[in-house]
Amino acid sequence: MNHANELLYRYIMDHSSTITERWLALREKVDGSIYSVDNHDEVEALLRKQNTLTIKTVTSILLDDQTIFMENMENWALIVAKSRVDFETPIYEVLDALNKVRVTYWTFMKDYMLQEEPAVTKEMIIQWSDLIHAAFDQLNREFTEQYYRLTEKKLIAQQEIINEIGAPVIPIVDAIAVLPLIGEIDTFRAKEILNLTPSKCIERNVSHLFIDLSGVSFLDTMVAHQIYQLISTLNLLGIEATISGIRPEVAQTSIQLDVDFSHVRTHSTLKQALIKQGIKLYEKNEKMNKKNQTP
Repeated sequence: MNHANELLYRYIMDHSSTITERWLALREKVDGSIYSVDNHDEVEALLRKQNTLTIKTVTSILLDDQTIFMENMENWALIVAKSRVDFETPIYEVLDALNKVRVTYWTFMKDYMLQEEPAVTKEMIIQWSDLIHAAFDQLNREFTEQYYRLTEKKLIAQQEIINEIGAPVIPIVDAIAVLPLIGEIDTFRAKEILNLTPSKCIERNVSHLFIDLSGVSFLDTMVAHQIYQLISTLNLLGIEATISGIRPEVAQTSIQLDVDFSHVRTHSTLKQALIKQGIKLYEKNEKMNKKNQTP
């Protein structure tokens, strides 16, 4: 590191806490934002710590070894991106905050250059301007990339939960399970049910699956065919399928759509289907009566 860069590096690092405080002073009240001025002390402490890391990362570009800056940048981006994803901070808020850091940082650089005149030459100013602005630009790119990756990972995890809830294969006894379908089943959800249910049944060693449609009020052509394909797929895997809870209007729609469920066992209610299978259902009243009859 040449002498001029070393002096600037020391100046910025010595004033990093002041830069951070001035940046924090730019905050305004924004409901629900991590950058809101009225946030809790622990949030402000987090911002202060991360801003100090930002300053250290940017300033490290003045060092001779550029690998230090690259390593610092990758570490910074991962820490800040994870934090903002956890706080569900919109990316535009982060980029706006980072731009304010840039402005505050550059103000201190201008102060330094004015103080050190005439030792600071025009060539030095151009070089530093190129370096520092390039560092901030790289931080922007690295952050947005990490933010995208973490957000995508989070969305995939959330979608897996939604899929699990949307098509829950619930074991009840031995190798018997229930698939209760509730609410509207659109084409996308029907395909997810078709794709996920067989593998869930295999994982849980299910040999008989009860598909309960009592919570479904409407079936269109595509959805009806998807359910039909699901039953066919289960049969090919050696898994028996029984349908329960088909509403009259749903049954009528199936007939109109020419979807043949005649080869599938059907029952009006899930309770009736389970009893037919020989599964004893104990009602609360029955348990209470037995308890009361105990001498």
